[in-house]
Amino acid sequence: MQYKIIGENLPAVICRLEVGEEMICESGAMSWMDDAIEMTTEGGGAGKVLGRMFSGEHLFMNRYVAKKAGEIAFASSFPGKIIAVQITPDKPIVIQKSAFLARTSGVDMSVFFQKKIGTGVFGGEGFIMNKLEGNGMVFLEIDGSIVEYEIAAGDKKVLSSGHLAMMDASCSIDIRSVQGMKNKLLGGEGFFNTVVSGPGKIVLQTMPRSQVAEALQPYIVTSGS
Repeated sequence: MQYKIIGENLPAVICRLEVGEEMICESGAMSWMDDAIEMTTEGGGAGKVLGRMFSGEHLFMNRYVAKKAGEIAFASSFPGKIIAVQITPDKPIVIQKSAFLARTSGVDMSVFFQKKIGTGVFGGEGFIMNKLEGNGMVFLEIDGSIVEYEIAAGDKKVLSSGHLAMMDASCSIDIRSVQGMKNKLLGGEGFFNTVVSGPGKIVLQTMPRSQVAEALQPYIVTSGS
């Protein structure tokens, strides 16, 4: 499967499928495609549907199969970047729910629960994330620009909530309380930070959509105002 990523602030990925090749995405994620590609909507079993319900994802996935060679495109839903990540059996990844765009059929996506409930409740990345494993390609959408770090074993990176888009499954995630009541109340970072420990790679996003929504809230006029 060949692909190209086009666009700047609102990118799309165009995948060139040969006969029999498949792409899988959430319902509604396909932007355009050639007539040679056929769609099938599927749930993937009761367990996977239930997991997606808890994670806040769409309940069903769309599978696109090329009956003859053709193109299919998936566009980003938010200003930012699209990245392609090669998944191998020894390199599974964990992503924020909103980061998933599309994947090839050799990649399996499942619900990834944080071991500590507090990490999800206060960390900002969510108690439920998604794990991608298998063998194939996955396309992720990143809010804003991309910053990548390789964290060595024993090292840690402290993040403001919402900035973690992806990490290798070899990394672990926890929360840390901001020290001092003055820092908590006046520092603007909230009460908790997300802490990611190595070894492994992490991908950060510079403009989480949650922070954009918070920044726009004072300018939204509600009915009756």
